[in-house]
Amino acid sequence: MQTIKYLGLVALLFGTLSACKDSKTPAQDTEQTITILQTADIHGQLFPHDELFWENEHITFRKLGGLAHVKTLFEDERSKNPKGTLILDGGDMIQGSAFAALSEGKAFAPIIQEMGYDFLIPGNWEVVYGKKTMMDVLTQYDTPVISANMYHEATGESLFPQYFVKELKGVKLGFISYNDPEIPVRQNPSFSKGIRFDPIEENLEALITELKDNQKVDVLFLVTHIGISKQYDLANNPALERVDYVLGNDTHERIRKPLQAKYTKVTEPGAFASFVGKLTLTVKDGKVVNEDYDLLEVDPSTYAADEKVAQIIETATAPYQEEANQVLGYTGVPLYRYFVVENPMDNFITDAARWKTGVDISISNGFRFSTPISVEEGSKSPITKADLWSMLPVNEKVKIGKASGKQIKDWLEKELHNVFAQNPTERFGGWLVRFSGMELTFYANKPMGERVASIIIGGKPIQDDKLYTMSACRREGEPLPTLCRMPNTVETEVMDYTIHDVIEEYLKEKGTIAPTLDGRAKALDLGPNVLSQLPGTDYQFH
Repeated sequence: MQTIKYLGLVALLFGTLSACKDSKTPAQDTEQTITILQTADIHGQLFPHDELFWENEHITFRKLGGLAHVKTLFEDERSKNPKGTLILDGGDMIQGSAFAALSEGKAFAPIIQEMGYDFLIPGNWEVVYGKKTMMDVLTQYDTPVISANMYHEATGESLFPQYFVKELKGVKLGFISYNDPEIPVRQNPSFSKGIRFDPIEENLEALITELKDNQKVDVLFLVTHIGISKQYDLANNPALERVDYVLGNDTHERIRKPLQAKYTKVTEPGAFASFVGKLTLTVKDGKVVNEDYDLLEVDPSTYAADEKVAQIIETATAPYQEEANQVLGYTGVPLYRYFVVENPMDNFITDAARWKTGVDISISNGFRFSTPISVEEGSKSPITKADLWSMLPVNEKVKIGKASGKQIKDWLEKELHNVFAQNPTERFGGWLVRFSGMELTFYANKPMGERVASIIIGGKPIQDDKLYTMSACRREGEPLPTLCRMPNTVETEVMDYTIHDVIEEYLKEKGTIAPTLDGRAKALDLGPNVLSQLPGTDYQFH
């Protein structure tokens, strides 16, 4: 423990972190096998849960996940290559579940200490409870956390070491980590107060030079939490000519074969602890001569729960179990939010908000987190408080205001561009914004300003000069007249109830819900079942 803390202190002073090294093998031309295991975007999901798959043009569900089961998988894989295995996590760990929200991430420290990670990186949601809480939680992991572009705003010092170096079986591995520079815009502005996020290009080439030329790293990785489009675009940047892999995170993509870009390859290992990415490298004379990649499913029937981790999870979650297990209502159809354009989970949420507020249009972010709720045919499934926290892990008050038809159209053009921009650097956040009370048809592949084909509100075409009432969740730190990134609304006010209050009241009133995909959002130039958006590749989410 003292050694770890000392290394951490040295790392913070110098912006680096190097792990204890094995001695170099005498024969430099000996082939060595290195195994990299990666989790990402766990979003607070500690237990096995439903997971959605798109197979043969149909949705199916399987039970996957659970960190105690992930631990068993880790140890099983480590036993195959005990001196050559490295394990990392790519961020968004402490947001997205009841146990994460109710403990403000604190439940995770004892669990992560036992998981056996070599290092972790912060994701865009690590800031959700504020800078101080984030730093408290992450430092209690007693596991290195690295990020090359997060700084104390007041002093300019790095929040974390900027890279991690470890030598396994005589092979020197280097990892540089980057978080999304747009976090202050993607998240509530107040979440990241006191933190400065620099663009990746600010120090990318300098750090690559440091690791390759000065540290003499054999295999170099970027571990990034910026989304698949920007990660693939980065892999086409000449600056990455000496980078072997981009280990990507953020968009929950299930990449089963590394994406080959111009200068390097990109992976991303799904989400919710349902999967572990396994990259197996054969290294000879400091060069990768062979690779194999597999996206391992964390099947609880294959990987029994590690008893120690299971006990730690039980203890850490005990104070919150009663509240989390409270049943709020039922659904007669599966609830999920995996599709780019429209999902029943978000139709349910926005319908509930419009039911409560009485506005013309209710809107919500195009979130990608939340495990699904499956339903057996002819049956129904409970919706618990834990499910509510997974769907809406930030319980903000509802805000209402008025916007003109022209404002709404201009805003939708911008929101569509955030999702479908041909230039990956102009993409932003999640999938298409969700809504109730409005019908939208659009072209995903047209230029910005030309995507909206039609907007219907209340059964009638939108009128530019008419004011429409709207509701959205308040985002702490943004101007009062801003609704879901739409500025300059009028007669804007914050209500005295939260979005959780709305959902609970709606479920109490309805008892059992059955939201449908009703075509309220429709892309005229895409198929009906779009699960990902990555132009220029043959990648498909499944």
